[in-house]
Amino acid sequence: MDGFLFAGWVVRIPAIKAQTGAGAGALGLALLGVSAGAVAFMLLTGRLCRRFGSHAVTTASAVALALSILLPPLTRSATALGLVLLVFGAAYGSLNVAMNSAAVDLIAALRRPVMPSFHAAFSLGGMLGAGLGGLVAGHLSPTVHLSLLSGIGLLATAVAGRTLHTHPAPSVPERLPAEDETAEEDGPGAAAPGRRRRLVAVFGLIALCTAYGEGALADWGALHLSQDLAAGPGLAAAGYAVFALAMTAGRLSGTAVVQRFGPTRALIAGGTTAAAGLLLGALAPSAGAACLGFAVAGLGLANIFPIAIARAGETGGSDGVAVASTIGYGGMLLGPPAIGFLSEACGLPVALTTLALLAAVAAGIAYATRGAHRTGRP
Repeated sequence: MDGFLFAGWVVRIPAIKAQTGAGAGALGLALLGVSAGAVAFMLLTGRLCRRFGSHAVTTASAVALALSILLPPLTRSATALGLVLLVFGAAYGSLNVAMNSAAVDLIAALRRPVMPSFHAAFSLGGMLGAGLGGLVAGHLSPTVHLSLLSGIGLLATAVAGRTLHTHPAPSVPERLPAEDETAEEDGPGAAAPGRRRRLVAVFGLIALCTAYGEGALADWGALHLSQDLAAGPGLAAAGYAVFALAMTAGRLSGTAVVQRFGPTRALIAGGTTAAAGLLLGALAPSAGAACLGFAVAGLGLANIFPIAIARAGETGGSDGVAVASTIGYGGMLLGPPAIGFLSEACGLPVALTTLALLAAVAAGIAYATRGAHRTGRP
């Protein structure tokens, strides 16, 4: 549901941009509202989860997201759009932190690296939402389209929320085995917690580098195809759809990949592949070639974020998850406005090459810190 609603908003950005009369810079500033609302409520959501439980907060946040998606098509200026995106961002950020917290508890109870499978559901929702958006973009106004998505989101929340409230979160130790092993190797004293915090920050930085690309591509990919490569509304929406499809396929196989090759090799290979695909998507001379680049990028990015969040949870427990998630999702939400400002300065295709650069940086960080999770020395 989260990916489905987010993709529905993404594919209507060109229409809402035209409706508000915003330029690239003004639109980038308006999109900063999503970032500000999300980051602010991510910090609050951790406290809410500790007080009310991640399942209850997940349900409440999902209702808020389904209702807030009604607001963007009602705006007629960039300022109004930025204000309503504060609300949308707050709901989106809160839901993602609450869901990840619930998922980490379940993963610890299962003792299997299944986080990529959970994130595959987001990608599947994004693929379906973008595909539907491509079909209806030329026939329904953004208001009607997003109103239908809101109703679907509320229905999905009612079904999922009932299950979440029926089954409480599994009880798992606050400190996971990997963290205990790190403490034993480091010895007593205050150094071990400091090293774990630094390692959590490293995983958060990896997540940020790749989430920056995912968020920016979601918000600017369709505009790049339509504005720079003369793609029609359907093909422009298909760009994000093939990206989401590739991410879904990559994440569905993510658990097997991590078990076969290990998290570090998966991070390095994913970052390198994503960098190549993002570079092709940004500089391709045709919409078809750009869509191919988006697909390659989706395969590369697929498992980096979930692996980084899971490793942060192993290293720092629930606090590690909260810190890495906030850093990572900050990258996803700060990417779109950053691309807006860069596109005004040097053009959208050149601005999109920064996505490839950061994906390569993520691969480099993963390689430089290989084995750090065993020694506690990032």
